[in-house]
Amino acid sequence: MAPAKWDDLRTRLLSGAGMGAIGVTCILAGGVWFQMLAVFVTAVMIWELVMMIRPDAPTPAMLLAALTASLLSGMFVAEESWILVLFILPPALGLLALPREKRTFFAFALAILIAGWGLVTFRETHGVVWLLWLVLVVIATDIFGYFAGRIFGGPKFWPKISPKKTWSGTVAGWVSAAGIGILFGTFTDAGPDLWWISMLLSFASQMGDIAESALKRRMGVKDSSTLIPGHGGLFDRFDGLLGAALFMLAISLFVDVPQVQF
Repeated sequence: MAPAKWDDLRTRLLSGAGMGAIGVTCILAGGVWFQMLAVFVTAVMIWELVMMIRPDAPTPAMLLAALTASLLSGMFVAEESWILVLFILPPALGLLALPREKRTFFAFALAILIAGWGLVTFRETHGVVWLLWLVLVVIATDIFGYFAGRIFGGPKFWPKISPKKTWSGTVAGWVSAAGIGILFGTFTDAGPDLWWISMLLSFASQMGDIAESALKRRMGVKDSSTLIPGHGGLFDRFDGLLGAALFMLAISLFVDVPQVQF
């Protein structure tokens, strides 16, 4: 086992532990605390997205991030449902600031906004247990995928898009997600199907990672930013959560998501 494979492990663990502690605390607290976290992460991801496409335009990136934070904060306190149409505003204004990759920016920016709003709404509507389950599935998928990929290696999952992702890591993510589903099915009243639903959620998380990898390759960058030691940017860290959040929001449109309790 080559030591170079693990050069970034200590930094990744420390950064990951710090982010995890903040995230879980805000999820458990709910209300304005989780809203503020969602607003911050969403705004920074919009900033990173603009900077990946146009690194010479820090001012438009900051302005779009500020607009995103303001709009999302207003959506959390507004009672009128029509305000959701304002989701389109930051992606649409971004088109004016970007000389290229307009459709790419529009699609990713809209997905980021919907996911940021959706996670808070999902927690308020369906309860903290569901959100903890979602986040833990994403974390387990990432951690077990990372270690399995480094230890076992093997064939690449999608080498043209994500050259480091292996089938061993991908399958390890599915298995770990199933374990989270079985665990939550044991201690909650979520039902016996949660293990395979967790595997689907894990796959959606991996597709979020793949989508961001494709974006970075298209933009010719290694990381979305350098904000987080060992991880790159917030977009690099939350791409899996983005995919999982959009998956669960889509599911909740067609299937009744019951309240579950420990």
